[in-house]
Amino acid sequence: MATADASVPMKAKGRGGDLAEGFSSLNLFRQVGLMIALAASVAIGFAVVLWTQGEDYRPLFGRLDNMDAASVVQVLEQNRIKFKLDNNTGAVLVAADDIHMARLKLAEVGLPGSATPGFELMDKEQPLGTSQFVESTRYQRSIEGELARTITSISSIRSARVHLALPKKTVFVRDASKPTASVFVEVFAGRTVEPAQVKAIMNLVASSVPDLKMADVTVVDQHGDLLSTGGEDSQDLLLAAKQHEYAHTVEEATMKRISGILEPVVGNGKFRTQVSADIDFTAVEQAAETFNPDLPAVRSEQKTIESKGAGDTSVGIPGALTNQPPGTAQAPEQATAQNGATPAAKPATNNREQSTRNYELDRTVSYTKHQQGTLKRLTVAVVVDDKVIKNDDGTESHQPWTPNELERLSILVRDAVGFSAVRGDSVNVLNAPFTAGVVIPETEAPVVPWWEKYLLPHIKPIAGVIIILALIFGLLLPVFRSLSRQGGSIAEQEEARQLAALEAAGLGGMEGVSDETVTLSGGSALLLGGPEQGYEQQLNAIKGLIADDPGRVAQVVKKWVNQGE
Repeated sequence: MATADASVPMKAKGRGGDLAEGFSSLNLFRQVGLMIALAASVAIGFAVVLWTQGEDYRPLFGRLDNMDAASVVQVLEQNRIKFKLDNNTGAVLVAADDIHMARLKLAEVGLPGSATPGFELMDKEQPLGTSQFVESTRYQRSIEGELARTITSISSIRSARVHLALPKKTVFVRDASKPTASVFVEVFAGRTVEPAQVKAIMNLVASSVPDLKMADVTVVDQHGDLLSTGGEDSQDLLLAAKQHEYAHTVEEATMKRISGILEPVVGNGKFRTQVSADIDFTAVEQAAETFNPDLPAVRSEQKTIESKGAGDTSVGIPGALTNQPPGTAQAPEQATAQNGATPAAKPATNNREQSTRNYELDRTVSYTKHQQGTLKRLTVAVVVDDKVIKNDDGTESHQPWTPNELERLSILVRDAVGFSAVRGDSVNVLNAPFTAGVVIPETEAPVVPWWEKYLLPHIKPIAGVIIILALIFGLLLPVFRSLSRQGGSIAEQEEARQLAALEAAGLGGMEGVSDETVTLSGGSALLLGGPEQGYEQQLNAIKGLIADDPGRVAQVVKKWVNQGE
């Protein structure tokens, strides 16, 4: 019969066994805490993976009012469409794959609608007995809503409200009052309303209301700033800004012409140009009428000739008797002079001649309107850098321009800008060495940094990988190593205890244990009794071994049966 000191082979435990031994050696609280920490680590890892592969959310609409936003959220929840709300802007964000479906669902229910009612107020049914005051008020609200919608269409304006003060019409001209209007605009953050846009809003409102002048329209923004001055000062300032912009445009065009003709000769970046244009914006209208006295022409002539005899002249004392015919006279039929001479046969006469002649002179009538924005004087200043000459040894040296060369450059500049001595234009071309290190700014495309081009689009996956690696190497791996070391120390203690039991059984250490040996000594409490012990004690020890490890006892019995053959 085989002895009871037969033993099974003791195989080295793996890392999994060490982890299990280390975990089982912890107390209950530490085991629970470790399990919670492992579960949290796994959850964080899954969250990071989902975050790196998360959906791309985009704004559903550019802007929504508070009432529209609430209705939009309700419709999205009813249709089970995923959405988010931006905490900074309050915009509704929807997944890129569902954005078109969301817009279609909102369009079915008429969202987003306009918060400001327009002419749709006139489409509503009027109740019976509606007064004329209610009808006129509804019409005024419709005009205000339509104007607000039109003003909101401007890119820099978020919302607008229009208030019209329309007086009642009266047949008394003296009692008539003028209509006025006020406009409240809300501007987008980071944007401004230009003076030209304010003037456009004022013109728009004034043109939409009869008898409303642009000066009677007030425009205010959300900060309480008055945008419209309402007088001629704003028009003058706007006109001055346009004139300054026109002068700047003329100067830029002149500088381009100078650069275009000097770059091939001098080189790019080898000269600097400044142009000052004096432009006359005075509006002049002139009317003139001239006559040429050297070219007369007879237009009409009137001539009067009058002749009167002397015998017809009445003589005598003035009065009634003077004009009476003479009485019967006794005169000879032929009178003779005292001296025997014959009297004169022709009586004396009075002749008068008058002539009026009208001449037509050569007349010229002219009307001249001078054009605004005429160039009065042009001043051009050009400074040229020294010439760069390559020497025989390959080095470069700087040499100033000669006066003859500068004069030739001046001729080119004069012809390029349209020099006029009558206007008093001035063109000066000088030579001066440029300071080293001065770089002429050129219009180049902005350089995108490499990290923004290659790293930024992949920042989320890279961050996810870093977080997962930090969890693995910073938390999980140290915990597993600690448990493995603790389990390994426990296994070494168990092996040392079994080795001591084998030595006590007389096997002489681990050299006597082979792969074919099966032992029944599982521990110090279950060792078989020696020969000095009684039968009952040995039997109880064998029963304890059978209850503790029945498989090992079965192997021993099987080996005994095989040896008995």
